[in-house]
Amino acid sequence: MKLIVGLGNPGDRYQATRHNAGFWLVERFAAMSHTALRKDAKFEALVGRHEASGIWLVLPQNHMNLSGRPVQMLASFFRIAPADILVAHDELDFPPGTVRMKQGGSAAGHNGLKDISARIGSHDYWRLRIGIGHPGDRRLVTDYVLHKPAQEERAGIDAAIGRALEVMPLVLAGDLQGAMLKLHTDDNAGKAPRPVEPKAEAPAKQARADKSAKAVVPEQPAIPAAADPAADAGTAEKAGGLGSFFRKFLPGSDPARKK
Repeated sequence: MKLIVGLGNPGDRYQATRHNAGFWLVERFAAMSHTALRKDAKFEALVGRHEASGIWLVLPQNHMNLSGRPVQMLASFFRIAPADILVAHDELDFPPGTVRMKQGGSAAGHNGLKDISARIGSHDYWRLRIGIGHPGDRRLVTDYVLHKPAQEERAGIDAAIGRALEVMPLVLAGDLQGAMLKLHTDDNAGKAPRPVEPKAEAPAKQARADKSAKAVVPEQPAIPAAADPAADAGTAEKAGGLGSFFRKFLPGSDPARKK
């Protein structure tokens, strides 16, 4: 990495507006690293050089839609390739508190990115995207980005910038992939998991569930019916009659013979 650019609009009028989130990041990094940012009329920007790494820090002093001219002049003068440029900017697609890094891609309607891509003839530079939220209607975007965020939103943006600054040592060392991985991992870890609402059961499915939930009564073994005394008497009587009938034919069973 050889050049870090913060996007915003110059002047006190815009200093605290959402569109200046890129300025806020580079200004905080310059203050942390004791890097002085001085007005350079030749490059139409505030320029400073990070002493330890030799990386240039730049805040273009044209309006947002003309941000590309200072970037082009610096990149051309110091022979800096697009892949060695990191641009920090506000991002409508992310809520306040979110920060992401990526290389390449379209400008997605951001006027500062549009001008940089057109001036240097490439989309391959790196972007540090600082979420500022969306007004909900694209017709309100211009007014939205040029106004101050609410106190809670500003706190979220500042926290996101703080996480970005934590990975800056990796950026300075040229490990952009490592910085991106750490930044995205830390960002996701800080979010509370979304609660999962229980799904309502369909009536038929619920009825089946209720039925199956009832206690199952075990099947009782069949109890044999009590013996029928009348049936047993009839059987005995039949057996007694047959016995008398057969005894007539047995020897010694005739009473007449016994006499």
